Amino acid sequence: MRRPSWHELQAIKTLGEQRSFRRAAEMLGLKRSSLSHLVKTLEQNLGVQLFQRTTRSVSLTDAGQQLIDRLAPLLNEMDEVLHDVSARRQQHAGTLRISASDAAVSILLEKVVPDFCRDYPNIQLDFAAQGALVDITAASFDAGIRLMEDVPQDMVAITLGGPLHFITIASPEYLASHPPVQQPKDLLQQQCIRHRLPSGKRYRWEYAKAEDSCEIDVPGLVTLDNNALMTSAAISGLGIAYVPSLYAEAALQSGQLVELLADWRVQSAGMALWFPPNQHQSMALRLFIDALKNSLPRRS
Repeated sequence: MRRPSWHELQAIKTLGEQRSFRRAAEMLGLKRSSLSHLVKTLEQNLGVQLFQRTTRSVSLTDAGQQLIDRLAPLLNEMDEVLHDVSARRQQHAGTLRISASDAAVSILLEKVVPDFCRDYPNIQLDFAAQGALVDITAASFDAGIRLMEDVPQDMVAITLGGPLHFITIASPEYLASHPPVQQPKDLLQQQCIRHRLPSGKRYRWEYAKAEDSCEIDVPGLVTLDNNALMTSAAISGLGIAYVPSLYAEAALQSGQLVELLADWRVQSAGMALWFPPNQHQSMALRLFIDALKNSLPRRS
């Protein structure tokens, strides 16, 4: 005798409870004819009639009632087992490894991580602040966070927080002893804190105003590859820096820094979290994505 499948046993139990092929078929998501064929096949395999059928009603035979009485507790217990296994799989636990720029990590530590760690104390966050863009799959990261324009085109990207502005900054002390900066070309007569890219090349500062735009290879005695350090160097009076605005917000509010060329600001598409399109998303990653969307709402 062929052993009945889980699907067949569930169908028999549902039909025994509903006493109606129409209602049972609707609950099971089957066609009425399919359910009728399933029951008939099972009865043939068991060699016993389980249901009495008329044009108006369905009732259990003694054998059918005996089967349902013993089957129902077993199916209910199995449902509980499957639910417990599924719940364990969905537990809010595990380690989430993310490769990100130092700018992204700074944003996350300030605006996302505190609440996330409070809400999900069993999820460990492992950040790698990396200047260079890495292959997150080869390096066993769950996701990466970079400027949107740096995300590989074959990856799934989720934008975070809207556009990111780049600003030109200097300390009041520096400005007091140097010529004024009114146009981007005036930077050629200044001491600037230059930015070295992960490729090793020096970043050319970008400016745009109405129809005018330019890129400037600024002069300077100090070159760094970290936005936070460039901001600190500007606060110390070492020169003019060019950084994402989030690094300088506190210093601008306190008066430690002054923004220059504000009407020449440029912006990028902003930050994005990205991962391979065929990668299974863990519960930890899905929860972190939700936290990012809630903590970093889009802004214009």
